[in-house]
Amino acid sequence: MIKFRNVTKYYPPDTYAVKGINLHIRQGDFVSIIGESGSGKTTLIKLLTAEEKISDGHILLGGWDISNIYNREIPILRRQIGVIFQDFKLLKQKTIFENIAFALEVCGSPSSKIKTIVPQILKVVNLYHKAERYPTQLSGGEQQRVAIARALIHRPKILVADEPTGNLDFANTREIIDLLKKINELGTTVLLVTHDREVVNLLKKRVVLLERGEMVSDEKVGRYVI
Repeated sequence: MIKFRNVTKYYPPDTYAVKGINLHIRQGDFVSIIGESGSGKTTLIKLLTAEEKISDGHILLGGWDISNIYNREIPILRRQIGVIFQDFKLLKQKTIFENIAFALEVCGSPSSKIKTIVPQILKVVNLYHKAERYPTQLSGGEQQRVAIARALIHRPKILVADEPTGNLDFANTREIIDLLKKINELGTTVLLVTHDREVVNLLKKRVVLLERGEMVSDEKVGRYVI
C-alpha cells in the first residue's frame, strides 16, 4: 500500500526533518507513529499527502510513485488519503450535513450523490440524528466524529489521523479510537500520529518510533516507549 524508500526531507542550510526513512505499510494495517516534538512525524505525513516535496528517495502509493507528483495530480492523490486533525477544522457557519457535503461540492459532485452519500457516512460515525446541528452545538468528541466523516467522504484507501485525540478527555478519546478501529476493520489503512501513551498502549497495534528524523524502531505489537 505505502512504501517509503530512503525518504529524506532537507531544509537548508542544515536541517533534516526526516532522513533515510524506509517503511512499508500494507493494506489494512493500523500503524501508530510516535516520537517527541521535532522527530519528523508531521513531516512524514506532509510528504505522503504531497503538502511537502521530498528531497531524496521515493514514496510509492500502490504502484504510483508520488515522489515527483505533478500539481494537477495532487487532488487525485488526496481523494485516496483522508486526513483528520487535532483541531477538527470544521466550518462553524455550516451544519454538520453541510460540513461533510462541502468536501463533495468542491469536487463538483452532483446534489443527488451528496444527498445519498452524506447520510450514509453520518450513520457510520453515529451522528445521523444530529445532521442539522452546528459544530458549536456538539461536544468535542462529536466534532471529531464529524471530521472523521468528512475524511471518509471519498472512501479513501488510507486514513491519516494527526493527533486526533489531543483536545479530548479520556471518554471521548476511547470513543474516537474505537471508531478508528472500526474503520480499519472495514479495510481502510490507518496511520495514527500521536503523543498519547495510553492510546498507543491500549491499541496493541504496530508502532513506529521516530527520533530526530530517523526511524529507530518498528514493532508489530508495540507500546509507547519514549
